[in-house]
Formats: sequence, C-alpha cells, structure tokens
Amino acid sequence: MRTSLLHQIARLLPLLLALGSLSVQAQDLHATSSGALASPPTTLADALTQASARDPQAAQLSERLNQAQAGINLARSLTPGPAAVSLNHLNDRLQQNQGRREWEVEVASPLWLPGQQGASQRHAEHTLAELQARLALRQLELAGVLREQWWQLAQARATRELAQQRLQTATDLAQSVQRRYQSGDVARVDANLAHAERLSAQAEALDADTALLQAQQAYTALTGMAPPPSLPPEPAPDPAQATLPGAASTDTASNELEAHPQWQALQRAVDLANSRIALLDNSRRDAPELALRWTTQRGDALSPYDQAMGIKLTVPLASSDRVRQDSAGARAELAQADHELAQTRARLAQALQSAQTELATTRAQQALATQRSALTADNLKLAQRAFDLGEQDLATLLRARSADHEARAWLTRQTFAYQAAVSHLQQAKGLLPPQP
Repeated sequence: MRTSLLHQIARLLPLLLALGSLSVQAQDLHATSSGALASPPTTLADALTQASARDPQAAQLSERLNQAQAGINLARSLTPGPAAVSLNHLNDRLQQNQGRREWEVEVASPLWLPGQQGASQRHAEHTLAELQARLALRQLELAGVLREQWWQLAQARATRELAQQRLQTATDLAQSVQRRYQSGDVARVDANLAHAERLSAQAEALDADTALLQAQQAYTALTGMAPPPSLPPEPAPDPAQATLPGAASTDTASNELEAHPQWQALQRAVDLANSRIALLDNSRRDAPELALRWTTQRGDALSPYDQAMGIKLTVPLASSDRVRQDSAGARAELAQADHELAQTRARLAQALQSAQTELATTRAQQALATQRSALTADNLKLAQRAFDLGEQDLATLLRARSADHEARAWLTRQTFAYQAAVSHLQQAKGLLPPQP
C-alpha cells in the first residue's frame, strides 16, 4: 500500500512541476508580447540606461538641471530681475470738470548691489555643479541595486539548472531501481530510497523555480524590461591589483577616492554652501530700484500741457535680523556638509578595501570549489560503477550523488560570488558598468 502511494505521488509531481514551468514560460511570453519587454538589454550598461529612464529621482534631478541653467542665465543678465512699467492718470472729470489732466509713466528696474552679481553667478554655477554631481551619484546608486539583482538572477538561473539536472538524474535512477526491484535484484528499501530521492529533487526544483521567478520580477520592476538570455560579467581587474589591498600608492588611492561620485557630490555641496554664504554677504538688503519717470499735465482746458522727466532711486534699508537668520542657516548647511565630507573619505577607503578583500577571497574559494567538484565527480563515477556491478548498495551511491550535487552547487555559488565581487569592486571605486 505504501509503495503504491509513493508511485502515485511520484507520477503526479512531475506533472505538477511541468505545469508550473509552463505557467512561468507563459508569463514570460505574455510579458514579451506586451511590447514593453520586447527588447531586453544585453549588458549591465544597457540595463542601467533602462533603469535610469524609469527612476523618478533621476528624472527630477534632470529637470532641476534645466532650472539651474536658467538660474545661471538670470545671474548673467544686466539686472537681478525684470523691469516694471507703471501708468498713472489723474483728472477732475468727476468734480469740477475744468479739464485738469495728468499722465505719468514710470519704468523701473532693480539694480545689482556691489559684488552681488558675481556672487550670484558663482552660486548659480555651484548649484548646477551640485545637481550634476547628485545625478552622477544617483546613477551609481542605481548601478549598485542593478548589480545585486543582476547576480541574484544569474544565481537563481544556475540554481534552477542544477535542480533540473538533479531531478533528471534522480528520476532516471528511480526508474532503474524500480525495474531492478520488480525483477528481484534489489531490496524494497532501495526502491523507497530512490523514490524519496526523486521527491526531494522535485521539491528542490519547485523552490528553484519560485526563486527564479522572484528574481525575474525584481529585475523587471527595476528596468521595465525582460531579463536578457545571458548575463555577462564585468571585466575582472588585474589579479595582482585585486589581491593586494592597499598596494597602490597613497596619491593614487587619494585620487580614486576624490573621483568617487559620493565624494564629488559632498564636495559640490560644500562649494554650494560656501557660495550661498558669499551671496548672502553681498545681499544684506533688497535690490535697489532705479526708475525713469515722465509726466505730462495741465491745470485746465485752456492751459497747455507741461511735460517733465525725472529719475527715482529707491534703496531699501538692511534688515539685520533677516540677514542673521539666512546666514545662520547657510553656515549650518556648510558645517553639515564639511562634517559629512570628512567622514566620507574613511568610509570610501574602507569600502574599497573590503571589496578588494572580498574579490581575493572569492577567487580562492572558487579555486577550492573547482578542486572539490572534480573530486566528488570522480567519486560519483566510481560509486555508480560499483553500484551497477552490485559491489555497493544504493545508500552509498546516493551519498556520492548528494556530495557531487552539493559540490557543484558550491562551485556555482562561488563562481557567481566571484563575478559579483568584481561588480562590488567596481561599485566601491565609483565606476559605472562599462560599455562592451
């Protein structure tokens, strides 16, 4: 009875697994036919372009670049603001109606304070530079997220492939053992062990399918595109440089840190805060206003019109409380930017050293995993030959299969761990994925 139940479960699970795989494939085909996922990017650089186009923060920064450029144009103009025209008219039509008329036209324009225009230009230029640095930093942040998802997807694909291979070999073994059990060559316990191995392989395959689907969904949510058929790695650095953290000269390491987008963004924030303080120091009052006035008037209908022209200069008084408030806020921003900049160098240096150590470690682990996989594969061949000749039992063969599967899985993990470590090193250096 128990053997019959195991046989029924063993027959049903492959059908369920096949239906699950068909469902995943149907979802992929539907997504591909929708148009948005028709042309997946083939490299990390292409995928980053797609992710950047969908990122709302990058889109906002790009639009603010236009605002900053307009600010530069405004700072370079002759006046700090547009001119204004006013028209004034007086008459006695509602009172005596003796023909009194008066017209006045005034054209007024604000003026730059001494040193204010230069400070305004520098502030506008630093604003543009700070936005450009923030946009570059956002690109690097997106690259970091994309790199993680890229290698999670690659690992999920490799894990699923291994799970399918294990399922196939377990199915073949179960069928072979079942035939031998029916012919009386092996005991019933061996048949049960073979079927249990197949059930375990089917469960692992289902888990691998689920993990792969989740990785695909996460990648598509970020890029808006279907995953590419292949996931090529980034170019690996020179092993001599990767395995010797800190081997580079101090000047070279310092230049690499200062070229990092995070460092550049904070440095531009410091420059912007300094330029804002300089602008406030040169703007301690509102802009003065120069007006050109023209009037024409007459006392009654019999008098001729008299015309006159004049100039009016309006100079607002300084507001010490407002100046202190604005200056204090700007100096607080400068202090925060200086503090963050001082801490960033240590963080970037530590991240770079950690990435270099990770790369060297994963390379060594990959070499060990390769040797282990070769040994377990040879042991599996010997165990399979011994089982076929009846020299060893099924339990020994299953242990050899399990050891070989675990070794190949470890080799796969270490291979992708090394490729991910290459991306982590590029990320720590502040480099975007290169174009092929």
